This record gives sequence, C-alpha cells and structure tokens, in this order.
Amino acid sequence: MSGALGGRTDYTGEGILEQDAPEAPLPLVREWFDQALARHEEHGDVPEPAALWVATVDTDGMPDVRAVLMRFLDPGGPGFLTSTDSAKGLQLAANDKVAATLTWAGMFRAVRFRGRAQELPEELVEDYFRSRPYGSRISAHASTQSAPVADRETLERAYQECAQRWPDRGSPDDVPRPETWGGYRIVPERVEVWAGRRDRLHDRLVWERAAQGGLDDPAAWRRSRIQP
Repeated sequence: MSGALGGRTDYTGEGILEQDAPEAPLPLVREWFDQALARHEEHGDVPEPAALWVATVDTDGMPDVRAVLMRFLDPGGPGFLTSTDSAKGLQLAANDKVAATLTWAGMFRAVRFRGRAQELPEELVEDYFRSRPYGSRISAHASTQSAPVADRETLERAYQECAQRWPDRGSPDDVPRPETWGGYRIVPERVEVWAGRRDRLHDRLVWERAAQGGLDDPAAWRRSRIQP
C-alpha cells in the first residue's frame, strides 16, 4: 500500500485473564484508571489519563469524536462537563446514543463504553462549575463552543470583556454559571477493556448489561472474552 506507515511496535502490556477479572466492570476500570494516574505522576508517559474520547452522531448520521476530561467515574458511569449548546450537546439532545474511550497508550490499555447520555442534575453541575479555576469560568462565558469566530483576537477580546464584567474576587461565586453550561453521564450498556500483548494476541474482555444495576453490580452484567 502506497504511503503505508512503518515502525510497528510489538505491544508488551500486562494481560488480563477471566479468572482475574471482576464480575462487574467498575473495579477493574477504576484500578486501571488509578494506575494510569500513578504512571503519569511517576513517569510522565501517560499524558492526560482522564482524557475521554466521546463519539456522537449528528442528524445526518455523521459521526463526531472529540476528547473531553472525565470528571467522575462511579457506579452510574463516567461523566463530563461541557456546553449544552456545543456540537456534542446538540447532537446528544437529538440522539442520546454515545460511545467513549479511555486510552493509555503508554500502558497498552484502553477502556470502551457504549450506552446513552444522561444530563447531570443542575445542583451537581453548579458544584462542578464553582470548583473550576477563575479563567475557565470566564472562558465559559466568552466562548460559544463550536460556533465560528473571526479570529483569535476576537476571542481574546470577548474574554477580556467578560473578565471586566466579573472580576476575580477569589470566590467561587464571582462568576455565574452560564445557562448553557451543563454535563452528561454515560450510562453504559457495554464496557470493554483492551490490553495490548505480543504478536497481536491482545486481551479483550467485555461486560454487557443483563439487568438494571450499577457498574459495580455483578448481577447487572454478563462477562465474556472476544477475539483480538
């Protein structure tokens, strides 16, 4: 194939066997996430461990994928914050089906979620917004996410105007939350963990929903292995 990329790496990740995997996915996903955080802090070869690649589709069925920061991971599923008027927010309003991936290339590991997006409660969104740095709260007002802008200067001018309107007083209440700033939880129907191994004989374990229940409830999930 013309233009094919070379230099393939033979993956040397730590595998995962069925007998070592929990009946529900959350304990393993949390363990891997904690290990990715520790690896980032100790070695720096796993950048932004909380980067969650979220895939949605528009009204024409065209897919979009982008990285957001995973803000929490609990039995209900992973969650992120964003503008509800952004492309992803509008797409989720029209079609709540969603997929997302955590990828830790330096550890040859990935976690995939498939399910539906659920808007976060106002109180939780408000708490998260108040915890953000001042500059990030100002940017939430200055930027209409996904909308066109003439140039960088226009964006920076909007930021300065918002900063003058809401000066930094060192308080979480000095900048109000925009009405369009919200968040979503991904309620999974399927969770997959992938561990890269030698000779492309990777490990892939899948949990598929069998009943109502959280990601930590063994009765809610059916686990299986699929081929690499």
